[in-house]
Amino acid sequence: MSLTSDAPGGPGRLRVLLGVSGGIAAYKACEVLRRLSERGHDVRVLPTESALRFVGEPTWAALSGHPVSTSVFDDVHQVPHVALGQDADVVVVVPATADLLARAATGRADDLLTSTLLTARCPVVFAPAMHTEMWEHPAVVANVATLRARGNVVIEPAVGRLTGADSGKGRLPEPESIVDAALDAVSGAGPGSPDLAGLHVAVSAGGTREYLDPVRFIGNRSSGRQGYALARAAVSRGARVTLVAANVTLADVAGADMVRVESVAELREAMLKSASTADAVVMAAAVSDFRPRATQGTKIKKTAGTDAPSIELERTEDILAELSQTRRKPGQVVVGFAAETGDSTGSVLDYGRSKLAAKGCDLLVVNEVGRDRGFESEENEAVILGSDGSSTEVPYGPKSVLAHAVWDRVVTLVERPAG
Repeated sequence: MSLTSDAPGGPGRLRVLLGVSGGIAAYKACEVLRRLSERGHDVRVLPTESALRFVGEPTWAALSGHPVSTSVFDDVHQVPHVALGQDADVVVVVPATADLLARAATGRADDLLTSTLLTARCPVVFAPAMHTEMWEHPAVVANVATLRARGNVVIEPAVGRLTGADSGKGRLPEPESIVDAALDAVSGAGPGSPDLAGLHVAVSAGGTREYLDPVRFIGNRSSGRQGYALARAAVSRGARVTLVAANVTLADVAGADMVRVESVAELREAMLKSASTADAVVMAAAVSDFRPRATQGTKIKKTAGTDAPSIELERTEDILAELSQTRRKPGQVVVGFAAETGDSTGSVLDYGRSKLAAKGCDLLVVNEVGRDRGFESEENEAVILGSDGSSTEVPYGPKSVLAHAVWDRVVTLVERPAG
């Protein structure tokens, strides 16, 4: 087994070690591998012996393009458990069983994967999968706490169907969410400590729709990626997260309580409810400013020889202003987003400062949008304006970086629960 990659890392190309432990969810690690490879990263798979009882060595070798081993005694002269850990940019363990978490937490080194975990000095991300009773057992809770205290990322498992007929918390997060968490960790966007632990935060994402008839609506191009990045970042920093998603097709954020909405009225109801217990509220969703005064019950027909119908609009509720001006919880921090374009009467920041004053929120994240920026992109840049006159520029980069920059500001403002 050669430890030298056939495709050395270039700009943006990561050396990823994908650890696979012995759980039924091991087959989903194939999808994680595929998604990482499609993004141009070089992935080497380190399965445990028990993992190979679920997915065989030929599968991992074929998908990764690298030989596969479980033993530290293969290619001993290259000291693989040291070399692999030293060269990696990130280690991702999918799934992380209760046994693997225990071995990692206690420093066991009885195979190539666990030995490599001890030598790796790069970010390490664990994606647990197990039955609810196992996840909630005090031993597993303690092991997870130990790993997190050492700076590892342990993703909260999802809630859903488990092995057999059981359902509950313990399901492996969606592969897309695992990949996002791994790339967040290696980008340097992640925090050094769980500084949002003990806090409840509510985040909105996506774009609302206001229907003209059963098939047409007034909407916008928001994909929800920035709101989802904010939710993932808050989960990684220890917060309890409620994510209110308006018409988003992205995979659920592991560890977040998901609420699905469609219209402005539904978004308002969900955010007001979440805000009643939230220490911080972030309105990242793109909210329709107008809706039809009347909605047709049947499809509006395009009849030959007739003019296009006139549509009378009315203003929608200003959710950000309502949240800011009627705080649902004492000491609550409210953050708004402003997607702006400049014109002859003012710049993007001019409009942002005016909106900050008008809405009454504590922070306003102002970003310029257009055909090729802001919406539907993996990257963003913005300026975080504070009601105290502060201004924080966040340069163009992954939306996860902007997400953590927002939480960096929030933690300086939020009031901690007593005790």
